[in-house]
Amino acid sequence: MWGYIAQRIGLFVPTLLFITLLSFALSRLAPGDPAALKVGVGAEGGIAGRTGLNERTLELLRKQWHLDKPLWQQYLLWLRDLVTLEFGRSFQDNRPVLEKIAERLPITLAMNLFAVLIAYGIAIPLGVYSATHSGTALDRFLTFLLFALYSLPSFWVAMLAVTFLCNPEYLALFPTGGIRSIFHSEQWSLWQRIVDYAWHLTLPMLVYTYASFAFISRQMRSALLEVLRQDYIRTAYAKGLPGRVVIWKHAVRNSLIPIVTLLAGILPSLIGGSVIVETIFSIPGMGELSFRALVARDYPVIMAVFTLSAVLTLVGILLADILYAVVDPRISFARRAQ
Repeated sequence: MWGYIAQRIGLFVPTLLFITLLSFALSRLAPGDPAALKVGVGAEGGIAGRTGLNERTLELLRKQWHLDKPLWQQYLLWLRDLVTLEFGRSFQDNRPVLEKIAERLPITLAMNLFAVLIAYGIAIPLGVYSATHSGTALDRFLTFLLFALYSLPSFWVAMLAVTFLCNPEYLALFPTGGIRSIFHSEQWSLWQRIVDYAWHLTLPMLVYTYASFAFISRQMRSALLEVLRQDYIRTAYAKGLPGRVVIWKHAVRNSLIPIVTLLAGILPSLIGGSVIVETIFSIPGMGELSFRALVARDYPVIMAVFTLSAVLTLVGILLADILYAVVDPRISFARRAQ
């Protein structure tokens, strides 16, 4: 196992370099000039026109941001900063990129961690119940309900939620946006702050996680049904083991491999956030930061998000491989490493 982990970690650096090189090239090849956007001059001269002052400002900005150099030199300069754990300064406000990410990351991280706990905490029991009661009326109803939820676009659900659950004309049960009240005070107790945050984030979290219920629960149901058909499960029943023990101790554990596979894609989403949910509910998270960076062609922020997502993707795949051996003892990476 340890040899396999060391081998995979050794592949991280070349894989990460290739990902960053590809991401860097794609970001630079996208149409638009961040210096022109900063000055306010478009491709055809913009509203202000290409005056001498504008041209001089564009030249200075491109030199300051190293946009006047060839792409390979720009990449090497960015790679040099990356080695020193520096992502440069944002093109939008000249603030350090790490500082901007540090402001947004805790909000997105907390939302996504709770979203994972809610989604898996509900979906796995639903999948187990559907598999153990396959074909019943309640199983068919749950299948229909979950797939109906899965088919609803998140932006549409978010807009309906804001319209009907945050509107005094209907039901003003939740605030329309933000993460805390306008009358929030530092004098509040810890419990008051927790309640205020929960009140603001409950509706965004529901919109963020409802689609996951159907997908995860169906994966769990399919995997568990396949396991329940295995001979060793029939043998366990024949030996007189209680049904709860057979299901939760033997069947569920061996059916978790598809669920573990899904976990590999969760880590990148912890910093990526949800652009739709964060924009509609005015949540200052990583999703909104990434969207604004893309619109403004803020290359340092874009590359920082790409790089962090790539690192978390590689770590997530490695953790998934390790968890395979944990949930299924038949998987041994020691033999693969030899």
